[in-house]
Amino acid sequence: MATFFGEVLSVYSRAVEEDDEDLEENEEDEQIRRELEEKRTVQLQWSPEVSESLKGGNKFSCSDFVLAVGHNAAGFLSAYVLASSNWDAVGRALVWNERSRAVVGQTGEESACVFYRHKDSPSVLVCRVTCYIAEDQLFQWTEKVFDCLQTRELNVTVLSDSSVVDYKTADYLCGSSAPFLRSLHTGAFTDQPVCQPLEQPNIVTGLPAAVLNHCQVHRIAAAVYQCYSDVIGPNSVTMETYRPVLTKLGRSVQVDSSPNTDVLRKFVRTAEIQSNLYI
Repeated sequence: MATFFGEVLSVYSRAVEEDDEDLEENEEDEQIRRELEEKRTVQLQWSPEVSESLKGGNKFSCSDFVLAVGHNAAGFLSAYVLASSNWDAVGRALVWNERSRAVVGQTGEESACVFYRHKDSPSVLVCRVTCYIAEDQLFQWTEKVFDCLQTRELNVTVLSDSSVVDYKTADYLCGSSAPFLRSLHTGAFTDQPVCQPLEQPNIVTGLPAAVLNHCQVHRIAAAVYQCYSDVIGPNSVTMETYRPVLTKLGRSVQVDSSPNTDVLRKFVRTAEIQSNLYI
């Protein structure tokens, strides 16, 4: 390009520089995306004994796996079952997403997703989950956990919280009828549920649904017991609703006649603090 007097000027191409900027931005976006995906990866941390066993190719010899999802379900497990000295914390799951923050420095007892094994019956494994697990993490959690378990003759019991406002029925629902249980099970489940089945068009969502789907595909006997409550937050009345489910397991899981008040109080207080974070 030349001026009127013949002076040659360097050509400035805005289009080329914009393409370079777009390329750099795309590379930065891709890097951020990879870092987020890595951060959102579900991590399982087991005790040294369990880790060594898993590294040697030995999976959990598990006859019963009880999973409690939600503050009332997990609270029932903590106050009525785990309060005794018959359980050891053997692992935890670290989950990071927009509503949960996995803290590396936390102990296993403080984590929001903890696995416990019965001292006298090592084949009984329970897990309480109070953290939010995002949709893109449900498959990860389910695959990684069940990959550590021997699924032959395994029975899976899932306790799940839900609000009564999500329960759909053509009949009038009296307020005094809540809380109540509904069940949904896989084809391999041959036992008799302790409550009536979940009616259509009601559905199970989140982690309970992911676990039930996995068990259905892999022909594992599993049942989800969903408790519909009209009370927001953990409370002893709603927790008591789960009692028939674990009582039916018999000697595998011993349910105390009354809750450990210290554990119950601590659990309710922790749940209140967590709920206030999103106000």
